[in-house]
Amino acid sequence: MPTRTKYELKLGAATREAFGKALVELGASNPNVVVLDADLSKSTYTAEFGKKYPDRFFECGIAEANMVAIGAGLAHVGKIPFVSSFSAFLLNKGFEQWRVTAAYPQVNLKGVGTHSGISIGEDGPSQMSIEDISLACSLAGFVVICPADEVSMMKLVKAAAAYDGPLFIRAGRAKAAVVYQPDQEFEIGKSITLLDGNDVTLIATGLLVPEAIRAAETLEAEGIMARVIDMHTIKPIDRDAIAKAARETGAIVCAEEHLVDSGLGVRVAQVVAQTTPAAMEFVGIDNTYAESGTPDELLDKYGLRAVNIAEVARKAVKRKR
Repeated sequence: MPTRTKYELKLGAATREAFGKALVELGASNPNVVVLDADLSKSTYTAEFGKKYPDRFFECGIAEANMVAIGAGLAHVGKIPFVSSFSAFLLNKGFEQWRVTAAYPQVNLKGVGTHSGISIGEDGPSQMSIEDISLACSLAGFVVICPADEVSMMKLVKAAAAYDGPLFIRAGRAKAAVVYQPDQEFEIGKSITLLDGNDVTLIATGLLVPEAIRAAETLEAEGIMARVIDMHTIKPIDRDAIAKAARETGAIVCAEEHLVDSGLGVRVAQVVAQTTPAAMEFVGIDNTYAESGTPDELLDKYGLRAVNIAEVARKAVKRKR
């Protein structure tokens, strides 16, 4: 097998920070881009857009459902609205409006939920969004994106602005390891294979992508060659890449900072069942809400680390054999 890429995985900016930066760049290049926030613009990093383009920034207060409906109205008149809040508020409080005013009429509305998953840390379970991927994927005609690092967030926010239709992007609070070089290209609906291998495939999204790379390095030292796929677009999912991985490696592990009952893993499993059945294992949040703690403490306690991915990958390989 050819020499595999070595990743440094140094900490970079949080994906929420990269989202804010991408908005400012979009504001300069596209006058139709408008931004709405729900009293959290400093935390979601939309505040800088508001400073530079105050006539295109709308502070909606603590009224997420209303914000989504306003955004949908702006989309109807030709604007490209980005509505933003913590994922727990944006999806949970605004779900009916997402369904009725965005999904059903298929308007060009973009939602960006920050502070997703349990890595929000000390703020506690009321603000930990571990259902947002599931909720967004349940909306007919929606695109759902979960970037792994600052590079992918910047590129995918810009791809989202160019895409015509309703869309949700998941962002995090914690600083994320940098996976990609600045010249990496991204396409909505097309995953990226970061490492090749024929023994098992690790399909990860968001903050779990660098953990999957670390797991692959551990497994390689044991003679297990793991393919690593960044499934940055969860809907529409890259069916070809999944079917190919199932066929060529015979074992798949899905890793996500989300409930395993309803996120990336179930969508991958659906494709595997329809195409090439293979041994599957899952790493994620197992039917519980997390405690409050530091991000590192929580990721350790709830098994969202490279060591956990490597452990279940060994199980998947044994089941295959």
